[in-house]
Amino acid sequence: MTVSDNDTVFHLSPDLFPAHGERVLATHGAFTVTAFRYPSSVEGLRIENARGQVTVLPYLGQMIWDAVFDGRRLTMGNMFPYPRRGASILETYGAFAYHAGVLRNGTPGPQDDHPLHGEMPVAAMDSAQLRCGHDQHGAFVEVGGHAEYVMGFGPHYSARPRVRLHAESGLIDVEMAVKNLSAHPMELMYMLHANFDFIAGAQIHQPTDFSPDSTVVRKTIPGHVKPSPDFTALLEDLAVNPARMQKLDEPDRYSPEQVFYIRGLGRDERGRTRLVMELPDGDCFSVSYDPADLPHCVRWILNDGDAQVAAFALPSTCEPEGYTAEKAKGHVRMLAPGETVNFPVTVGYLSAQETPAAISDINDMSKD
Repeated sequence: MTVSDNDTVFHLSPDLFPAHGERVLATHGAFTVTAFRYPSSVEGLRIENARGQVTVLPYLGQMIWDAVFDGRRLTMGNMFPYPRRGASILETYGAFAYHAGVLRNGTPGPQDDHPLHGEMPVAAMDSAQLRCGHDQHGAFVEVGGHAEYVMGFGPHYSARPRVRLHAESGLIDVEMAVKNLSAHPMELMYMLHANFDFIAGAQIHQPTDFSPDSTVVRKTIPGHVKPSPDFTALLEDLAVNPARMQKLDEPDRYSPEQVFYIRGLGRDERGRTRLVMELPDGDCFSVSYDPADLPHCVRWILNDGDAQVAAFALPSTCEPEGYTAEKAKGHVRMLAPGETVNFPVTVGYLSAQETPAAISDINDMSKD
């Protein structure tokens, strides 16, 4: 994301977030930015544009807690009425999107001791900023921040997440930048975990086949899943017939969860790929990014009494089997001393009028 000297930057502080009620921090054309606190005392920053709003937690991993556009809530159904501080994402699993990683990622295996999806999802941010400006897509408002992780005789890095919203768009530009501040190489595992709502009857469009080679079902069963004979039989069928899940017309079949690895994604002329989940009303959820930055794409679908989520495209540097398994696969990236990597992803919502063009673009990618 571009940064201009003409942008206006506000340095936030926790005391700007009132204990009760709300406080408007800024207005910028179609935008209104409002600070508040949840009953848990977690700070919330609501950014409204002409189409809807996103709510960012500026000091809790800078996760996007909620997103609503054109009256459509994008966020997964969950048990959490509001965010809570905790030692892992499991203690506040209700966000629309969060930064997973960065030292460890995925579901820990029997030989792992890291929390689910690592330390970054619930990291306490050292600083937060609000930026208003214009870029090639028009007026925007952006929330950014900084967190420094340092461990004696261990890793040392800075994380700089950003969330940018444009005035007339339902799409959200999300970026994470990680710099290795250590004098030694550092391991890195990162995923943008975007948790869209499960909508029965939705259809997934992707620029690769729904074949066993391109849409690969995860047959490794993590410890938190208790398989039944019926579940095991479903895995066996999906392994040879993954097109069965292209349309979410079997909502009862996603309890327990189903996970897929999406491979061989086509790209457009800029090198970016896109996947969408077309909803029954003709609108869609969208994820786009450059696979050169994030070479793995994971799909996680769950629909039970406690959570309803269709994370149909999770861009990642690795698969989500935990550190030991991913290290053995060669999926743990190394950062040289002083090296910085950026992970930009665009997630969000397209109206019924915008959706056909996105699907057409995906079909064109599939032909490459």
